[in-house]
Amino acid sequence: MHRALHSRPMRQRGVVLIYTLIILLILTVGAVALLRSMNTSLFTAGNLAFRRDLVNQGEQAVANVMTQFTSGGPLSTSAVTVASAPAYNYSASILATNPQGVPNALLSSTAFAAVGTSANDITGATSDVQIRYVIDRLCSATGTANGILCVQAAAAPTGVTATGTTQIPPPSATVYRLSVRVSGARGTQVFLQTTFSRPD
Repeated sequence: MHRALHSRPMRQRGVVLIYTLIILLILTVGAVALLRSMNTSLFTAGNLAFRRDLVNQGEQAVANVMTQFTSGGPLSTSAVTVASAPAYNYSASILATNPQGVPNALLSSTAFAAVGTSANDITGATSDVQIRYVIDRLCSATGTANGILCVQAAAAPTGVTATGTTQIPPPSATVYRLSVRVSGARGTQVFLQTTFSRPD
């Protein structure tokens, strides 16, 4: 009589299942992290594009101000720019600024009312974009530039040229600062500044 040799059935211990679940958990955490990273990147790219758009729209203020200072404009002569002209958002003396160099007139409606008028605000490409600007002459006080301290544009060096002729120095040129605040949707604000000079 032959006895059948039966091997004892091995009990499944579930070790492979535990490893599989751990690997699946790691993959899930990695996928969630990747999705969050992509969302953050898209959000950042969207904010940069929105900011760039506001900066581009702020250039309208530069174009408007340059026409005011060109021939025939309301601020085209030195006789006019020696005194402040709130009707054109112009101050003949330097404006007080915050530590970042932004004039306080752009930060507060009350301070702005002393320098300019909201009638000069520019509407951007969409109705929720508002462009406000102030121009200040970088001088310590109002009046003619030769009687007060003013920032002057760098002049060409004077002296004798290589041909032996004397160079005539150019006229003094006072520096003006244009500061722009562009307000957009969701309370977004962008501040821009540029300087330009004009012979006195």
